[in-house]
Amino acid sequence: MSTLTSLCVFCGSRIGTDPEHARQGERLGQLLAERGVKLVYGGGGIGLMAVVANATILGGGEVTGIIPEFLRAYEVGVVEGADEIVVEGMHERKAKMFEISDAFVVLPGGLGTLDESIEITTWKQLQQHNKPIIFVNTNGYWDPYFALVDRVVEGGFGHHKVKDLYQVVDHVDDIFDAIAVAPQADEVVLTSHL
Repeated sequence: MSTLTSLCVFCGSRIGTDPEHARQGERLGQLLAERGVKLVYGGGGIGLMAVVANATILGGGEVTGIIPEFLRAYEVGVVEGADEIVVEGMHERKAKMFEISDAFVVLPGGLGTLDESIEITTWKQLQQHNKPIIFVNTNGYWDPYFALVDRVVEGGFGHHKVKDLYQVVDHVDDIFDAIAVAPQADEVVLTSHL
């Protein structure tokens, strides 16, 4: 891909039970700051989101949080030092995150993270973008998701190349190499449905 200037990170508003998730999130923030890549995230001041954002800011990096008005009170807003964009709802949040990001990284998270990652992958399947999507599969967290995608393909509901719409790494240190070699979405993942 061309120059990476901003990276959207989808991840949990909770910290999770595995301490490695927070370690990987902190490391990602450090890497973003070192590389001068802006972090775009969901704007929460709690959970794994806050870990990544705080580490980016601590390293001298730039952060933009995008948060719907109704969640602002619940998620305490963005972390100190981040730019904040307040939107009306979840659809606008995802659209804005997409608009200002060059690539997407999915760290462990809950239903919201699943929603965001499935939607951005579906948009790629539908040829609405060709931005890299990287799942960080820390300690196998996303294995059930990949098994579900396999089931979709095995069940005849998706072309086998849907699995090429995203890349998988085990550690955040491998994200930037994966982004650099991420393939374009094959048009067959759309046309095979038509």
